[in-house]
Amino acid sequence: MKTGRKAIAIALLFLGLVLVNYLASSLPVRLDLTAESIYSLSPGTKAMLGKIEDPVTLDLYASKETGGLPIIYKNYRARVQEMIRQYVRASRGKLTFNIINPNPDTPEEERAAAAGLTVLAATKGGDQFFFGLVAIQADQQKAIPALTPQREQFLEYDLSQLIYSVQRVDKRKLGLITSLPLQGNGVDAQVMAMMGQPPQPAQFVIGEWERSFQLIKVEPTATELPPDLDVLTIIHPQSLTLKLQFAIDQFLLAGKPVFLCVDPASEYFKRQGKMHAMMGGPPANISSDLPVLLNAYGITYDSQQIVGDLENAAQFQTPAGIARNPVWLSLRRSSFSDKALPTAQLKTAVFIESGSIAPKPGSPLTFTPLVQTSEQSGELVGMTLQFTQPDDIARQITPSGKKTIAALVTGKFKSAFPEGAPKDDEKPSDKISGNNPTANETHAGLKESRDTSTLLIVADTDWLFDDFSVRKHDNFGQAAFEPFNDNLALAANSIEFLGGSQDLISIRGKGNSLHPFTVVLTMEVEAQKKYQEKLTALDARLHQVQAKLSELQGKKGTGNRLVTTPEMTKTIDEFQKQSAAMRAERREIRRSLREEIDRLENHLLVINLLATPLLLGVFGFWFYHSRRK
Repeated sequence: MKTGRKAIAIALLFLGLVLVNYLASSLPVRLDLTAESIYSLSPGTKAMLGKIEDPVTLDLYASKETGGLPIIYKNYRARVQEMIRQYVRASRGKLTFNIINPNPDTPEEERAAAAGLTVLAATKGGDQFFFGLVAIQADQQKAIPALTPQREQFLEYDLSQLIYSVQRVDKRKLGLITSLPLQGNGVDAQVMAMMGQPPQPAQFVIGEWERSFQLIKVEPTATELPPDLDVLTIIHPQSLTLKLQFAIDQFLLAGKPVFLCVDPASEYFKRQGKMHAMMGGPPANISSDLPVLLNAYGITYDSQQIVGDLENAAQFQTPAGIARNPVWLSLRRSSFSDKALPTAQLKTAVFIESGSIAPKPGSPLTFTPLVQTSEQSGELVGMTLQFTQPDDIARQITPSGKKTIAALVTGKFKSAFPEGAPKDDEKPSDKISGNNPTANETHAGLKESRDTSTLLIVADTDWLFDDFSVRKHDNFGQAAFEPFNDNLALAANSIEFLGGSQDLISIRGKGNSLHPFTVVLTMEVEAQKKYQEKLTALDARLHQVQAKLSELQGKKGTGNRLVTTPEMTKTIDEFQKQSAAMRAERREIRRSLREEIDRLENHLLVINLLATPLLLGVFGFWFYHSRRK
């Protein structure tokens, strides 16, 4: 009888656990206790989902029966599915979610390939598989070709961007204001023709932008912006009319994003200046600035100062050897923000005689550095570099800490024209000097941002040119171009990021669901350090012995023959024995290092396996004795 009651109690307990789990999964309430809220949707995503008009279908193509599939992909697949289900719950019926298993030689596999999904390779000897997402709204279809764990911190942004993009029918409009010949046929085309040079083609960055945007050119002499622009790009602004600056100000305050590149020393205009000088022309203006706007927005930028970085100086091969130029910056992974979408996955970039930007003290705007130099950086006056050699430049740099080359500025901006639109006869110099003429009453304009405004600013323009971003190859008589750094990726990422809705711009990168065991990593580092000192000392001794051995074996006499004596032969034999013994000792040290790390991992594995049963046993023993009492 007692046994039957216990069996019924156990069955009821199991049934209760199942029901509790089912009810918990059905409730719309979620509790996210992670440090960076990686399982919660941001306000921007929720606002974007609330604006969906026509239903959107999300098809997740995830291969299941795949041999050799890495465990990290299996875990990430569950993470993606749960994230998409959150989107479905928050969309209030506007999203439909399907999980499709594209097995080989099936219609599902054909649909995955037709949607443009990437075929991924499993571990060595394993099968190929699909793991991508397709969004469909009416006759529109967009896709993420491959979902990878490396982009987990931007999973929410990628999903939101996909849903947002499938709702757009027309290409977004990108306005371009520039004094540089990025679109080819520059302002000095006639001069180039007179010197026998062909017209300059469009730079590759233009092609990158035209993939996703309709490019609309705006002349610096214009007095207003074209209607319905989604993003405005300003590259090396020179001689912009004050009315155009007012239009830019109002564009930004209305919530439309602006991408601005200024430069204290344009390499292009430096070259043009040399050509003009050869023909007796006036010197070229190589710098650019928008002081009226930047001062009002609380951004510090000096068009006469150039950043030099002793640590990230670019290297050049010269007849005298390798030279380093500290004002030509060759930046590495550590220079890019890993939390901001435009720079998170960049590895290298080149900037030429760039300036620096910083927020003014007390600025209410959010200033997020995207690209920074090293601590070994300082600033120099641009005019002093004209006749200075790279080695002399390095000696003139006094390190004063990191400098920001690119930054994202967000918040509620104050207008640079608080008194309204400028008069027809007003000049930029009047505005800077403080002469405030009466505002045009019919164009009072916005005094402050309606909501959050976004400005992405870079203190260099040369990085956009092909000379500093792509390398030309001859491919069987055809010209082929290959990027040799991430300059083009930075340009494409920035405009694509700004071209999304304001809801998407507000989404920030989050942490990963897989966290390393920092205690183990620290212990591994200590173990490595413990044996590395012995290994380094041993390698130094081994190098000395091998050098002496090579010296003795290289001694030759007449006839180019090796001259040896019994003493030399004995010394050579001793050195060879020492070399063999040292190599054996080095192998032993490395084996000990591996054993130490393996022992640590095994101990942790045993602890993880036994911890739960032991804790349950202790609890059961305590519970049993409590019931007995």
